[in-house]
Amino acid sequence: MMKKIIVVVALTLLVLSCKNETKKKDIKENSVITNKKNEIPKKKVLSPHTETMAIIGDAHIHIDYSSPGVRGRIIFGGLVGYDNVWQAGAQKATYIETNKDLIIDGKTLPAGKYGFFIVPTKDDWTIMINKNWNQHGKDEYNQDEDVIRFKVIPIISAEIKEHLEYKISKISETEGSISLHWEKVKISFPFTINQ
Repeated sequence: MMKKIIVVVALTLLVLSCKNETKKKDIKENSVITNKKNEIPKKKVLSPHTETMAIIGDAHIHIDYSSPGVRGRIIFGGLVGYDNVWQAGAQKATYIETNKDLIIDGKTLPAGKYGFFIVPTKDDWTIMINKNWNQHGKDEYNQDEDVIRFKVIPIISAEIKEHLEYKISKISETEGSISLHWEKVKISFPFTINQ
């Protein structure tokens, strides 16, 4: 009789143990499936936030922008229309910041933070450095707030630059240049640090 009770208890424990293992396995498998279903694929950023900076002499110059891609499109005269204000990047307006006064096109840009805008045309581009640096796109652009406004001649390149790129280049301890290159177009302008 005692043997029968031990066998029944042993079988009961075995059955309960198997059910418990099956439940654990089901939970484990379901949680893996659930995790896979809940994983959200990372979306590729089309216009990544980018920045460039340089120290020239004792001046620190910084440009902050979003870098859109060409992605097979016609950019200048297409996506970026001729004779229209462009925020010189994507999304928020591009801005330039300097801790020293700069001389650009014979005019003084006081130390500070500024919006950077461009009006491209087929022949020349107008560069505008504007007091309102913190704005979405060109929505709040106001020509009356331009600190400096000047023209540059674009250089057409055989090479396609897929993503918009700014560079600040050191020429000497008191001079540098700022360039923009995107699609087949490149512009560049010099500056001097006001001593």
